Amino acid sequence: MHVYIIGIGPGHPDLLTIEAKKAIAESRILVGDKRMLQFWDTAEKEIHETYKPSEIRRIAASHAAGADTMSVLVSGDVGFFSLAELLRDIPGCIVTRIPGISSLVYFAAKLQISWQDAYIISRHGRRAPLPWAVQCHSKVFCLTGGKDSVSSLCQELCRYGLSHVYVQAGIDLSYPQERIVSGTAAQLAQQELQGLAVMMIQNDRAVRRPMPYAGLDDSLFLRGRAPMTKQEIRCIALSKLQPQPGDIVYDVGAGTGSCSIELALQVPWGHVYAMEMNQEALQVLQQNKERFAVSQLTIVPGDAAVTIQNLPVPQRVFIGGTKGRLGVILDTIYKKNPCCPVVMTAITVETLAVVTAYYAQHAAYTLDIIQVSIAKSKTAGPYHMMIGQNPIYILSAYLKEQA
Repeated sequence: MHVYIIGIGPGHPDLLTIEAKKAIAESRILVGDKRMLQFWDTAEKEIHETYKPSEIRRIAASHAAGADTMSVLVSGDVGFFSLAELLRDIPGCIVTRIPGISSLVYFAAKLQISWQDAYIISRHGRRAPLPWAVQCHSKVFCLTGGKDSVSSLCQELCRYGLSHVYVQAGIDLSYPQERIVSGTAAQLAQQELQGLAVMMIQNDRAVRRPMPYAGLDDSLFLRGRAPMTKQEIRCIALSKLQPQPGDIVYDVGAGTGSCSIELALQVPWGHVYAMEMNQEALQVLQQNKERFAVSQLTIVPGDAAVTIQNLPVPQRVFIGGTKGRLGVILDTIYKKNPCCPVVMTAITVETLAVVTAYYAQHAAYTLDIIQVSIAKSKTAGPYHMMIGQNPIYILSAYLKEQA
């Protein structure tokens, strides 16, 4: 059987390509949700109202042996945050994708603006970091969906100090009830905006932050009196950890959050859980979270040995302090994910001894230890003196199969 995956654009049939209309006309079987099927004459077709990949595969499998043609209607374009990605291979069927006009292309045309310079993000079934994207980019396009309505997303922007940004929301695009509303995030946060919607957000105060790969400057963080992992150590330690964009990461003993923030910036599609029990540090950590607009960071107050139990499975863990509970914390991490890389910092030989003793009893892991000694210059009249700082141990533990 031949299966066409057809991008129907924003929704109205006038926006379909000629190729798409021809494929729909030739198909005896038509699949899509109710909104997508409403414009078509279904009198002589077998109709299935569904958008679930498993159900679509079941329908295709039941007809695979025949010569039928089936069209699966998906919203927007087949290559733009599309259901088509989950329908790549259907056993026994020839699958052809037919592109459509994406909501981004349609909305930008309605606004009479270009879109090639927009940062693109989706909150339709995804937890992408919208506040960070808006803080760091002058133009952001956002797909909405589910609980993440235009109003709720504007409220989220306001919580991160972005109430001033200019938001244009396209609702029920291409349908007779289409409307476009605009205003600041603060204004739209107060309105009840229902329906299928996309957003174009413009920020004339966008902050071009340096990429975090080499360590963010210490001066960018609020500190207070709580401990903070300094730039040079942070740079080396996190390079050992090598977080990936979609990783779940723990920061145990987060302090003021310099590592938590930098990790969050490196995992825009993942999430960071920052564990800390010191009340003053927690306050500064919250302020730094808001300062960098990293919604992909969750602060977990309390004893990490206890709070870690209910967190999602991690792909990477950074440990800066454990209040003497290192063994319990590591046991929990490895119970959740035996393959999880763990990077730790230590400033005392006693902590070093605890770590080495633990891994001496866990032969499945390789422990790599480096000592870092940093000296910084200090001016004395016309001269520069190098002032040594405390040596830091950076310990990296990997499952031997990964090492």
